[in-house]
Amino acid sequence: MRAGAIETASSVNGQIMPPVMGRLPLMIEYVGIPYTDIIRHALLPAVISYIALFYIVHLEALKLGIQPMMASGKPKTFTQKLAGWGMGTAGTLIVMGLVYWIGVGVQAVAGEAAIWILLLLLLVLYVFLLKVAADHEDLPTDINVNTPVRPEPWPTVRAGLYFLIPIGILVWCLTVEVMSAGLSAFWAVVAMLFQMATQRPIIAWFRKQATAQPLRQGVSEVWTGLQEGARNMVGIGIACGTAGLIVGAITLTGLGLRMTAFVELVSMGNVLVMLFFTAAVCLVLGLGMPTTANYILMATLMAPVVVELGAQSGMVIPLIAVHMFVFYYGIMADITPPVGLATFAAAAISGEDPIKTGVQGVTYAMRTAVLPFMFIFNPMLLLIGIHSAWELVLVVVGATVASLAFAAATMGWLRIKTSWLETILLLLVTFMLFRPDWFMDHVSEKYQSRPASELMQVVQSTPTGQSGGATGRDEPGRQGFAENGCRVPACLAGRDQATGLAAASKRLSLAGLTVMAFGDTAQVASVAFGSSARRAGWEQGWDIQQVKVPHPDRPSEFWVFVPAFLILIWLWTRQGVRMRRALPPHGAAQT
Repeated sequence: MRAGAIETASSVNGQIMPPVMGRLPLMIEYVGIPYTDIIRHALLPAVISYIALFYIVHLEALKLGIQPMMASGKPKTFTQKLAGWGMGTAGTLIVMGLVYWIGVGVQAVAGEAAIWILLLLLLVLYVFLLKVAADHEDLPTDINVNTPVRPEPWPTVRAGLYFLIPIGILVWCLTVEVMSAGLSAFWAVVAMLFQMATQRPIIAWFRKQATAQPLRQGVSEVWTGLQEGARNMVGIGIACGTAGLIVGAITLTGLGLRMTAFVELVSMGNVLVMLFFTAAVCLVLGLGMPTTANYILMATLMAPVVVELGAQSGMVIPLIAVHMFVFYYGIMADITPPVGLATFAAAAISGEDPIKTGVQGVTYAMRTAVLPFMFIFNPMLLLIGIHSAWELVLVVVGATVASLAFAAATMGWLRIKTSWLETILLLLVTFMLFRPDWFMDHVSEKYQSRPASELMQVVQSTPTGQSGGATGRDEPGRQGFAENGCRVPACLAGRDQATGLAAASKRLSLAGLTVMAFGDTAQVASVAFGSSARRAGWEQGWDIQQVKVPHPDRPSEFWVFVPAFLILIWLWTRQGVRMRRALPPHGAAQT
């Protein structure tokens, strides 16, 4: 028996979109997704990924014994730090708002002459910020790496505020002027070159010092920067050319389509194996691809494979989760050797070997790669199916802690080095927090059976967001199971003028099904050609013998969080005891 669902896409800008295929059940869902919903679905995974990466760097520093930089001056209280962060954030937002409205206002008043006025204002701002920098001492160039001292934040910021001007130009050209990425970067680089040539002589002039030597030094730095940039671009250009050959070979020969067929063949219906192969294929297809082209290619070639094979294996995978899964691993190709363009750019900045940089980057990034697998199996991580603020808090906290636990397990370090038992327990905590529904399914059944004679009543009364199902036998005797997600648009969720059998029939017809009741059973009378039901595998003549509805007495899956957090607290305490025992008697060593 297999489970699954059908999802249908509906109106986008008033146009009726074709259905999206699932498997065997009836899930009526309108998927005209606005940008705000996409941002909402992607927000939590993105935030969790960044938090996990910061935590991975922290654990790496602990493993290497790197001590934090000592703050200069008197330590600040928590209230002082909070006030400083608040004032800094508020000031940044105010300045950004002023810059935007001044720029828009000048464009509205001056028309075609606005560009010259804006350049003049930008020059005045640049000179003013250099005056601010000249009033403060230069930052020290010799730093003792053994006992580094962190400089005071605000004096450091004031001494380098003018460096934000090229970034502001880049953002302005991209967002306000809507220039291309290449042209926006060009003007930002021009501004940066102008700064490199003029910052030293102008600061020297404000300090009443000689300007000839700083001017020669600035021009020399510009020339050296252009030379080093050209040299660094040689490797990146070769990588781009190689990536172009690979992409051309894949797309022109049809190898990409063969890869999707290979995934379908090798997975043999196993969803987890299919996801692993899909991730590997996305890493290959995403080599050297720009972001937009990367998404189009992944969504075209790989997303249908995940939806189709997942549905055939009995999984209801939301379409947004599938697209985010394939896009995530397509973008991962940017840091994957040997054609990771981002690693070549990072290596050019650090001066290290690009391949070694890529290997280290993949080592860190793959510790966050468990997240796409988790939101495929648990769409609540994409904020899908959350019905209260309390559920939202539990999902956010649980997913964040799970990601940190997975990072600690794969790094082999929590507070100190983990033992094999602690690593296994951390992986168990990760799975419990990411997939609490899997454990609850072994405690209580998710669905309860109802007679097939109640099919129409169940379809008509099922609220938006809930799911049900149907089991049955087709005419040749083959067993079939439909984990039916009867999610309907709000306008059809009990708000139709039609009621009873008419409303239920309308919902079924949206998926292309016509069902007739025969006493205690029901039979599929017809399946519309090209409909979601036809694509999902429904066939005329199938008998429906049972209806599955959500179990009303099933405990909340979030109860699984309780033992998970207890295990985590025990691990934290156990490691604290071990850490204190490992300290020398004088207590000088710290982790």
